[in-house]
Amino acid sequence: MNLMNHEKHYNTLNNYYLQKFNKKVFKVSLNGGFTCPNIDGTVATGGCTFCSSMGSGDFAGNKYESLPIQFNKIKTLMHQKWADAYYIAYFQANTNTHAPLKKLKLLFEEAITLDPNIVMLSIATRPDVLPDDVVAYLSELNTRIPVQIELGLQTIHQQTSDIINRAHNLKCFDDAVKRLRSENIEVVVHIINGLPYETKEMMIDTVKHINTLDIQGIKIHMLHLMEKTKMGYDYKKNPWHILSLNEYVEITVNQILWLRKDIIIHRLTGDAPFDMLIAPEWTKKKFVVTNEIDKKLRKLNLYQGDYYEK
Repeated sequence: MNLMNHEKHYNTLNNYYLQKFNKKVFKVSLNGGFTCPNIDGTVATGGCTFCSSMGSGDFAGNKYESLPIQFNKIKTLMHQKWADAYYIAYFQANTNTHAPLKKLKLLFEEAITLDPNIVMLSIATRPDVLPDDVVAYLSELNTRIPVQIELGLQTIHQQTSDIINRAHNLKCFDDAVKRLRSENIEVVVHIINGLPYETKEMMIDTVKHINTLDIQGIKIHMLHLMEKTKMGYDYKKNPWHILSLNEYVEITVNQILWLRKDIIIHRLTGDAPFDMLIAPEWTKKKFVVTNEIDKKLRKLNLYQGDYYEK
């Protein structure tokens, strides 16, 4: 799918949803009260070292509120920016398949009925928490409403994965993608640039590996060092090199050029709560980051996938 235009030199999420649903679409982030298997001891403890004590999804709903209350609060907030839109019910916080199937069914079935204008269910999870019964249910659900699974990879490099306490290997991730795609479920991959001691070449190699998988979307994040995280504590104690804005732009542009042309780019940077952010300060200005990426691609007159080699 080629959703590039004269303004953007890559496949944008906004254009993808406009083409798919013929209308503006935004995500409503919900919190189902999940934890993670590398927090609760299922596979490890402590969680990913970059993750805050609140867990991933710091901007999701309040887990102590019902799904309808969460949905309506966030929907109302988002409508201040977009008056007319469809919705994606998005289970964002932590690992959203890390529960018995009975609980998952209750949450997901409720979520898709929260509003008649919900056009998709998006679920963020880990590759090691997709048992066969859950995949079978998601496959059936996908026949009723489009289901999108966001899978955290972060890096293909095992040494880095061990440093950040991911507690799964690359084979686990690759197998999860294959199992989901065998059921025709859309897969979006998360990666992080700037992880400790990774080089530009290592970050580009992560994208080159993703090209070999049947994935439909990617989220590229910059590492945020935050208070109340193990990585933040380690950084304060023994700092390592953090990417500058120029370095991040250079690396991300190269990743876009290596990325297969059909993959939809969902994000080119990320968010962290301002009061928790240790570094880098430049990530607070998201539009500056994306504008610099766009400017560099235009200057080079290159497009997503121009470096891709089959």
